[in-house]
Amino acid sequence: MLKIVIATNNNHKISEFRSCFEQKGIEAELIPIKDTGFTDEIIENADSFEGNAYIKAKALCEFTGNIAISDDSGLCVDALGGAPGVYSARYSGEGATDDSNIDKLLCELSSVPPSERSARFVCVICVCRPDGEAIYLRGESEGIIIDERRGDGRFGYDPVFYCPDMNKTFAEMTSEEKNSLSHRGRAIEKLISNIDFLTE
Repeated sequence: MLKIVIATNNNHKISEFRSCFEQKGIEAELIPIKDTGFTDEIIENADSFEGNAYIKAKALCEFTGNIAISDDSGLCVDALGGAPGVYSARYSGEGATDDSNIDKLLCELSSVPPSERSARFVCVICVCRPDGEAIYLRGESEGIIIDERRGDGRFGYDPVFYCPDMNKTFAEMTSEEKNSLSHRGRAIEKLISNIDFLTE
């Protein structure tokens, strides 16, 4: 069985990785940071999703000696010049919460008409091997930012990210629906297509 360190303690992300692996019938032990003994702070100071993903994966790979997978993701809104981008998790400042980030986003878009609210979730996965090799896998999901929160899935910007093809926000979708459409799900699909990189 593959032993892979997932460079996060975010239960939502770990569940998405595990679900996608299981759906493909791939047996792997996915180990979160908290179960590795790693206690150092990882400073994500790159200006790109690729850079931040590499920083985390490299640190955990070097510490554990195992393959490490990290992702960096965020929301890019066209009318805001791609913001919040790599700053999505801390968009509303120190102590940011999902609700405070959404509140700031909707405030910034208050004068922007619906036809100009195109946006995309971006996820970049980095896989680092102990031999120093690394690959990057990018997934994107297109949508529109709406004015009101919809759905019970209270994760990130999901309640205001509307997917026209499904006529739902990400927060209104089942986990299976979201995995099939989400930026992370699409990046994980590419990861699974490159599974030889993990096993060779």
